[in-house]
Amino acid sequence: MSWAAILSALPIFEKAFVVTLRLSAISVTLAAVLGLVLALVREYRVPVLAQASSVFEELFRNTPLLIQLFFLYYGLPSVGVRWSAEACAVIGMSVFGSAYMSGAFTGGFSGIPRVQKESARALGLSPLQMIRHVTLPQGLTRSVPAVAANVIFMVKETSVFTVIAVPELTNTARDLIGMYYRSDEYLLMLVVAYAIILIPLSVLLTLLERRVRRGTFGDD
Repeated sequence: MSWAAILSALPIFEKAFVVTLRLSAISVTLAAVLGLVLALVREYRVPVLAQASSVFEELFRNTPLLIQLFFLYYGLPSVGVRWSAEACAVIGMSVFGSAYMSGAFTGGFSGIPRVQKESARALGLSPLQMIRHVTLPQGLTRSVPAVAANVIFMVKETSVFTVIAVPELTNTARDLIGMYYRSDEYLLMLVVAYAIILIPLSVLLTLLERRVRRGTFGDD
């Protein structure tokens, strides 16, 4: 184990660390927003869109992210559509993750007691008022455990970005190993980097889940 090799590679890994964090944050945010919209469309049975949402979820949950990234980065240029590697990574991960987020939110919405939905309709609440006062407050709370699991899953999946040459952690480690043949040092740095991201994130999400179970957010 060469500590000199590790120290010399630190600046490179720091840049890759920032890239991984940035792409993870953007992708998770977009996936959550899109997944929430898809779940609401299904919850309120919007004509055509509800069926399209179900097809979308099944398609992207059952298609490997690797294949989606290959299609975006290597396939679409053949018909004149070109994006940067990072743009393809964000689009691919956001769409892929939204299918899982949609399932998580749908599960949360389905846990809302039917009597509350019927009461809201009896009071004359419009669909938008129901979303604001009934569906979102309770559904999002019930979705926290599944959404948290999806967040961890998506962050780990950023390692797949290496196939389209995004300079994230896994790709950086692979390139350094290829140049300097120091597998032990760079793999150790890769493991530590992911641990620095995932362990605090996992702890924070676990604490959030516990607060939800205790009813901190007003779960009825």
